[in-house]
Amino acid sequence: MPTILITGCSSGFGLETARHFLAEGWNVIATMRTPKADILPASERLTILPLDVTDAASIASAVAAAGEIDVLLNNAGIGWLNAVEGTPINVVRDIFETNTFGTIAMIQAVLPQFRTRRAGVIINVTSSVTLKNYDLLSVYTASKAAVNALTEVMALELAPFGIRAHVVLPGQAPGTAFGANARERLTQAGGFPVPYAEMVQAVFARLASGSEDELTRAEDVAAAIWRVVTDPTAPMRVPAGADAVALFKG
Repeated sequence: MPTILITGCSSGFGLETARHFLAEGWNVIATMRTPKADILPASERLTILPLDVTDAASIASAVAAAGEIDVLLNNAGIGWLNAVEGTPINVVRDIFETNTFGTIAMIQAVLPQFRTRRAGVIINVTSSVTLKNYDLLSVYTASKAAVNALTEVMALELAPFGIRAHVVLPGQAPGTAFGANARERLTQAGGFPVPYAEMVQAVFARLASGSEDELTRAEDVAAAIWRVVTDPTAPMRVPAGADAVALFKG
């Protein structure tokens, strides 16, 4: 029975993807910074492990405990919404540590076993904001665009070893903890610079105007990930959600 290791399973896309793969009969290693024992249906095929992708010792411990896996899903990420001028450099580093360097560190941790077996799938969850430029998302977009570029080249490097690498690009998702966490970090960092007030109002108005039918559900992302895992001919980049698909086609 195949096994998937998923980072960032405490909410949103990671949690829904863990549910999806459990329902499909897979073994699931669900990781999160603070494990929640009752967050997923009880199953002998489920293992919940603590994992902080910014901590080398935490990564080594989780990968060792997980054992042999078939799929690595890098889903852990943090959001940020602010102008470059209003983003303290320590916040920039924090975002890249999780979204970019944490992804690379997880890949490096599992590649030896994949390469030895000459099999494995790596999926990196990035964002559809890398397909179109949006105000106040420069730092966040940069952290995700770096992963897109990484994956493109990595797919070439790993193909001779029978390893596939893909990115899944979700659109805007209502009802997840991602936006709330981004706002909390923004408040802690001191808020928006005053000269950008008009731009901020316009951005928040745009974010609030979308119909949920036009946005991305967690189920859309889980389905896209399932497609990539189960279809060896799946493209390297796969959009997830109605808005992401529209941007991808445009």
